[in-house]
Amino acid sequence: MHDICHLDRDWISNALTTGLILGLIISYVPQHLRIIQMGSSEGFSPWYLLLGSTSAAAGMLNMIALSWPTIQCCKELSAGRCLEISAGVIQVSLQWALFTIILVLYIIYYPTRLKYVDIDIPAHDSLPPQHVKTKLRSDEWRLSVIVSWAVAIHLVLLTFVTFFLLFTRAPDPSGGVPHQISQWATFLGVSSAILAAIQYAPQLLRTYQLKLVGALSIPMMVIQSPGGVVMSISIALRPGTNWTSWAMFAVSAVMQACLLFMCIAWKFRQRRLNIGDFGHPLDSSDSTDEVDTVVGEVSLPIDNRHLDSDDEDVREDAPLLAKRRASGKKSRFFRWLRK
Repeated sequence: MHDICHLDRDWISNALTTGLILGLIISYVPQHLRIIQMGSSEGFSPWYLLLGSTSAAAGMLNMIALSWPTIQCCKELSAGRCLEISAGVIQVSLQWALFTIILVLYIIYYPTRLKYVDIDIPAHDSLPPQHVKTKLRSDEWRLSVIVSWAVAIHLVLLTFVTFFLLFTRAPDPSGGVPHQISQWATFLGVSSAILAAIQYAPQLLRTYQLKLVGALSIPMMVIQSPGGVVMSISIALRPGTNWTSWAMFAVSAVMQACLLFMCIAWKFRQRRLNIGDFGHPLDSSDSTDEVDTVVGEVSLPIDNRHLDSDDEDVREDAPLLAKRRASGKKSRFFRWLRK
């Protein structure tokens, strides 16, 4: 234990970890603020949030299990030295917390109009159909609630098993990680990497189908895509870790870069069509007394006088998202985040 607790200071690794911790906070803030400022989380895939949250939780507990002998050194070290040797655990725990906040904001700011099933009742003659709202939950909102419970249950279960093993297994005489804990940590790391590998598949598919950026934050992805590679290197340099600890971050960085390139492509498309991230026209002067709403390949003329605030503005053949609520003046900083 003495050798583990009194390792030489690695200034390069410490500086890299400190920079990454600050970078994590800076990179996630645009996404959190974007959802809050726009008042909508539309555009996110619940499957993406499920896989991302469970992957981050497994990666965090993997790091805790492998670094447990080092964490126990805090009993005989100063607070500053304790923070230094446990910086890797702080790093992955912060990453989990910041991503999970996205899931929380997704549930809080889920558009009310999409929570329940709407029915169009045909009218007589040439009158437009009557739009009736029901109290039946929509399939996606029901899935989102199930996802939230699944993430919570997954976290509680893995946390219980991890700390049960840590407190019931005798420490290794050499100061290393006991065999049972090492196997459990490997399971956590491999499952985290697998979940991270498929995490972006549903979000890539959803973003491709919508052909809109939605509530996704491009500044966050610009920072995190290269940051994931640096984070993998930082974790690999921490004592007691192995490939299962950093594989998840490397895989996530590659997949997030693919999502970033897709969002940039849709951003150019939106500018060409003169529509916003949620699909509504940017130039309100183009509105007329009669607009065309595209459903699949059928164009239906609808009188604006019968449109309510929840109806969608549509351009070309893009499957468009809801028009966001008008708000007061935004600062230049917030306008930049919403780009």
